[in-house]
Amino acid sequence: MDTYIKESLAAGIICASTSPAGAGFFFVEKKDGGLRPCIDYRGLNKITVRNRYPLPLMATAFELLQGASIFTKLDLRNAYHLVRIRQGDEWKTAFNTPTGHYEYRVMPFGLTNAPAVFQALINDVLRDMLNLFVFVYLDDILIFSRSLKEHEGHVSRVLQRLLDNHLYVKPEKCEFHVSQTQFLGFIVTPGHLEMDPKKVKAVHNWPTPATVKEVQRFIGFSNFYRKFIKNFSSVVAPLTTLTKGGGTKIHWGPEAAGAFEDLKRRFTSAPILVIPDPERPFVVEVDASEVGVGAVLSQRGEDGRLHPCAFMSRRLSEAERNYHVGDRELLAVKLALEEWRHWLEGAQHPFQVLTDHKNLEYLQQAKRMNPRQARWSLFFNRFQFLLSYRPGTKNVKPDALSRAYSPEIQEKPLASIIPRSRIVAPLQWELERGVREALVHEPDPGGGPAGRLYVPLSVRARVLQWGHESPLTCHPGSARTLEFLQRRFWWPSIKKDVQVYVEACPVCNQGKSTRQRPQGLLHPLPVPRRPWSHLSLDFVTGLPPSQGNTVILVVVDRFSKAARFIPLPKLPSAKETAELLMNHVFRIFGIPLDVVSDRGPQFSSRFWGAFCRLIGATASLSSGFHPESNGQTERINQDLETTLRCMAASNPTSWATYIIWAEYAHNTLQSSATGLSPFECQFGYTPPLFPEEEAQVGVPSAQRFVQRCRRTWKKARRTLLQTSQRYQSQANRRRRTAPSFRAGQRVWLATKNLPLRVVSKKLSQKYIGPFRIARKVNPVSYRLVLPRSLRINPTFHVSLLKPVLSSPFSLPSNLSYPK
Repeated sequence: MDTYIKESLAAGIICASTSPAGAGFFFVEKKDGGLRPCIDYRGLNKITVRNRYPLPLMATAFELLQGASIFTKLDLRNAYHLVRIRQGDEWKTAFNTPTGHYEYRVMPFGLTNAPAVFQALINDVLRDMLNLFVFVYLDDILIFSRSLKEHEGHVSRVLQRLLDNHLYVKPEKCEFHVSQTQFLGFIVTPGHLEMDPKKVKAVHNWPTPATVKEVQRFIGFSNFYRKFIKNFSSVVAPLTTLTKGGGTKIHWGPEAAGAFEDLKRRFTSAPILVIPDPERPFVVEVDASEVGVGAVLSQRGEDGRLHPCAFMSRRLSEAERNYHVGDRELLAVKLALEEWRHWLEGAQHPFQVLTDHKNLEYLQQAKRMNPRQARWSLFFNRFQFLLSYRPGTKNVKPDALSRAYSPEIQEKPLASIIPRSRIVAPLQWELERGVREALVHEPDPGGGPAGRLYVPLSVRARVLQWGHESPLTCHPGSARTLEFLQRRFWWPSIKKDVQVYVEACPVCNQGKSTRQRPQGLLHPLPVPRRPWSHLSLDFVTGLPPSQGNTVILVVVDRFSKAARFIPLPKLPSAKETAELLMNHVFRIFGIPLDVVSDRGPQFSSRFWGAFCRLIGATASLSSGFHPESNGQTERINQDLETTLRCMAASNPTSWATYIIWAEYAHNTLQSSATGLSPFECQFGYTPPLFPEEEAQVGVPSAQRFVQRCRRTWKKARRTLLQTSQRYQSQANRRRRTAPSFRAGQRVWLATKNLPLRVVSKKLSQKYIGPFRIARKVNPVSYRLVLPRSLRINPTFHVSLLKPVLSSPFSLPSNLSYPK
């Protein structure tokens, strides 16, 4: 895996990713023994609009081949990587590996539209040759000519065109200058296009029955095609006679043998067997027994009945016989789709797969699969089909084919699952062997605990990686990693090295939540000197429609804690927000000096910045995904929602009726921050509750009124300062001093509030990155260098960041661990 990642990065095929997506990544073995990278794109494929680029029909090739006498067949090497992913869509192809998060820059395997895109690519390359002397089906190319001389020129032109476009062939799978070749399930010869005998081999090679049960199985298979065979009862009579009498042994005479061969011949010729027509829907019937798998490819003819197109039967290997019954049934589906890929992958209609194993119906929605099922599922992504259950009593055709090898079952003595060598010889891991080899050049200095192996400096990185990242430990913390390693190994600085290694582990940094106190001490906003000079703004959304309103604009005076609640039909634009403030706040209380808000689109727009500059106010924006920066309004929002929830409990759509009373109650009740009500803090007196109290208020002279207001403001400001200091002291007890990051330093970014699109919230990464620091905004906020694909504001509170640490022992995860 490390080799593939390094080579792909160097070639520009992949790049490091910060995408919220992350598909599973693994390798599957190819037929030639090599490995093919596979990525689980089921989730992406499920929401992808299918590309309907047409695949060529083999039926049309018959007309093109008339008069051709010599053929060449080419098999292209994978050229998917010649197709560039559309810029901006690379994040959708992201995948996870033990060494990091990457995304493709070119088309990978596993995408549902990859075959159609590949067909379009080859068609574009050979456009002027198509249907003249070239027929192309995905990675298979057939060149046909009337004469050898003409053919040499055609082949030369095709190969040169492929070379010019960096397309290469697999010579071991190519055939040059032949008069007969197998192509897409047909045998191509001069003037003829015939069914490949392999497609009916399963019936031609049906073993001669030796017992009554085997005869009954063959007759059951035959019954499905009796409607196509004239005088079927007479033809099958010699075989039916063998099933009578109650015994198990049979006498296989000439009449039975003749009927057996006659029926096999009829099954594999017209009118029963038909040539596949890609324009008609296919039906694939599969079954698996303990010894084999069988399948039938069928289509409905003009008569509305299912006609077989091809048969498939195969004996299971020793390993395959040990598969769970569900995996054997799924293997039958896989082998059938592989066998008939050239017909099914390009079919114009979704096809149906019939199985007698009901659990397979839910395979395409399965969340958990074993590795084998996951590999096969990726192969299934190339096809558009529906898995349907059919009871075994109705699944006779493939069942008979799958049991054709039953007589060959032989009981074998049970063997121990533990190799003998593992019982008599001590277990010695490759890792331990590497440590012992290193001790030859770096001997044990002595002084270590008895029974533990000293680890030389040259192999400590491998030992640390094994102790922390292997499947035996699964990334534990420092203490548990240390305890695990000390069971077998030691070196003087093991405790320190383990701690540094674990703290620097990128997988742990991304996947684990921090258990430390939040970093970044509280820095309260400065306390204003008068009412309505410093404001905070926010919106309450998600409310049910009430009198045509669904949103509330909340405006808070940070000095008096007075608030204005303005109901709105929808979220306003920046211009509409400015007009609302002018009409409901500024014309009454004057122009403020500072306006604090979150980073909503209304407040991060150019219009809002220009508006604040024109009125002489500062536009202060909270740091990204850190609501505490605008905690004043956040708290009042919570109180407002609670008030409306209580007042409109019987009818939530009536909340707009109570909004003025919610505002009145908030402004006339005492605030814990000032010890006064917002009303008294602004005007210097408490509003009367009853008419008879009016006389107690009196009408003071203008001078006395102003003096009283100023005294009230001074008292409120003293209280605000004391409250702010007390709250800051209490909050900082639960926090720690923030680290000072420098420009260019790499950090991890917490994902807890980021709007990331992930498959599973529970299994998503806790941190993403690493990202570089662009600059320091204030003592507790930093601006990061983020990729455009994230589409979020790059300024974050320090509590959402943590530094990327390094260890001198860090190395890529390329070890093979004991299972």
